Parts: sequence; C-alpha cells; structure tokens
Amino acid sequence: MKLLANRLALSAATATSKLEGRLAREADIRDAYHLTPPGEARGPDGDLLAFWREAVRLRTGGAGEIADLVGEHLAGEVGVWLDAGTERARTHGPLAGCAAMLRSVLEADDRAERVACLLSDIVLARASSWKTVLPISAQHLTKTALRDLAACGQGAEMAVQARILESIEKTIRLARDLARRAEALRAVAPKLRAKGSDAAVNLFLTEDAVAPTSMLSPRIRCTHIPMTDRAARRFCDRLVELGVARELTGRPTFRLYGL
Repeated sequence: MKLLANRLALSAATATSKLEGRLAREADIRDAYHLTPPGEARGPDGDLLAFWREAVRLRTGGAGEIADLVGEHLAGEVGVWLDAGTERARTHGPLAGCAAMLRSVLEADDRAERVACLLSDIVLARASSWKTVLPISAQHLTKTALRDLAACGQGAEMAVQARILESIEKTIRLARDLARRAEALRAVAPKLRAKGSDAAVNLFLTEDAVAPTSMLSPRIRCTHIPMTDRAARRFCDRLVELGVARELTGRPTFRLYGL
C-alpha cells in the first residue's frame, strides 16, 4: 500500500501541476523531490510532490492534520466541507460525494485545485473504508471539467464522476501490476548477498523511486545499516540484471531506481 500510495502521489503531482498551469513533467517532479539535497529548497515541483506524499500519510479522520496541510485560508472550512461531502457520498454514492467536494472547494477558491482533489480523495477513502488516502481524483481531471463543475454546467458533475471512475479503474490495474512486481522482487531476494539487502529490498517495496547515493548510502533509510556508495549502486544494478527493478532516468549519473 505504501508503494501504491507513493506511486499515485507522483501521478497526482503531475496531474495537479497541469491543473495549476505549470505543466511540469513527471520526471522533473520526481527529480526535484528525490534529488534535492536535504535542507535545500525543492522548488514548486518538488514541493507539489511533497504535498501529495504528506497527503497519503494523513488519517482520514484527522481533521486537524488535514487542515494543517491545506493552508490557513481554507483550513477553517475543511471540517464542514468534509462532513458535507461524506454525507453526500453516503446518500448518493462515493462519486457524487467526490464531485460535491470538488465543487465546494473551487467555489471558495478556483485556484485551489490540489486542495479540492485532496479533499475529494479523503471523501472517497472514507466512503470506501480505506485506511490510506489514495490520490485518485486528480488523475484524469482537466481544468475545463473543474471550471464547468464549479459553474454548475449541465452534465458537468457526471463528467467529473466519469473521470474519477476512470482513475479508480486505472488504480486497480496499477495495484495489480505493482503486486506482481513486488512478488517478483521478493522471489529473488534470497539471491542477494549484499549486507543489508533485506532492508534495501523493503525500501524498494515502499518507495516508487530509490536514489542509491542518498537513500541506501551511507545508511539505508530508516535503519542504522551502513552501505557504501559503490555497494548501493551495485545493489541497484543487480536488481536491474535480475529483471525486478529498472533505472528510471536514463542518465549515467544521478540515477533513480524503482520496481
């Protein structure tokens, strides 16, 4: 689920970049987040991915956490909007709840696309009894669809619902694909002889992109297990040789790897 959520966070960042008029590429957003040294500014693209990665760690009932993420100018309305969207989902179905949430936020601020999509995702998670917020709503939405929805245009709500449904179907396919890839990685894990290989494999099972020089070296992230830069690069290249990972950037340096 962590891997799926992080992969969806990247897709949502790319989608909301288009909704906000910046049109950043997925690769640029991923690089801005994963390759920026600690303590340095990531820029708007990296910050957008950071927003969505924080979103997938929210508790669906944690109104305070949600309000902190959306910003001060909208925080005061979050609880009311979520209650109304959740009730709409209960009486008319999850997709109707998502559309109602999108409209409520955009009527208050037509430039708050990422917040609207986030709160829509929370309504969907609540209605589906999911423990994890999955960034689904933004994936296939367009600026035109959202503008029509906010203006209560004829057929606009059904068009938005159809786009969210398309995103849900795509997410199901993605989840199946990632489960298959994860199983393949687990199957070859016993062949890996590097010190700390189990911890490194676990990192690949939770992160959509792994930077060997910062996430595996000098210590494997979230552990005290040391790994040299050379060992980290060799470990990633070994996963590629075994057919269970791929290099994501196509560059000879500053590489990122993922399932």
